[in-house]
Amino acid sequence: MLSPPKPPISVRWDRQLRSAPNQLTLLRLAAVPFTVLAILNARWGWALGLFLMAGISDGLDGFLARTLHQRTRLGAYLDPIADKLLLSTLFLELAFVRRIPWSVTVLVFGRDLIILVVCAALYMAANLRDFNPSIFGKMNTFAQIGTVFVVLLAQVWAAPVVMGAVWLGLRATVVLTTISGLHYVLRLGWQLRAGSDHRAGASGS
Repeated sequence: MLSPPKPPISVRWDRQLRSAPNQLTLLRLAAVPFTVLAILNARWGWALGLFLMAGISDGLDGFLARTLHQRTRLGAYLDPIADKLLLSTLFLELAFVRRIPWSVTVLVFGRDLIILVVCAALYMAANLRDFNPSIFGKMNTFAQIGTVFVVLLAQVWAAPVVMGAVWLGLRATVVLTTISGLHYVLRLGWQLRAGSDHRAGASGS
């Protein structure tokens, strides 16, 4: 059975900016500085509420893009940038106010920096563009979101179950950040080697 074709990706930038999914993504980006200010001022209820709003908008913009057939090239880049900016900023901010260990934040930033450098080098050297996240990368993102959520929740409701979730989330983040980073770099190496073998076979035929 053939799967239905995907809706076309809009190429007009003005129409892309006005689409409902991208408006929600821009709203999520706009919420980042307000979330940072709430944490700096120890207004944990506001910080938690803004983070929950960002999470709801993240799920809603994807749902709207599919149901309204408003998938755009801008959204394909803007959505993951908004997610990464929010998570990275909150990890940095929560480490600054001593709610997350600096070692975890450095590991998260180090993994992202290594992947960024490797992807940029492969794009320039081999024109490799397949940088889709792996299952480990998706699990890592889920762990990071869950960790930030329970850390913020613990500042509002420090129940034993919440503190246990913080302990578990931090360790899951460390493990999955390490595994996903190694897997990402190894997978890019395999793709590069496969591309080299394919070009060598084509030139020899």
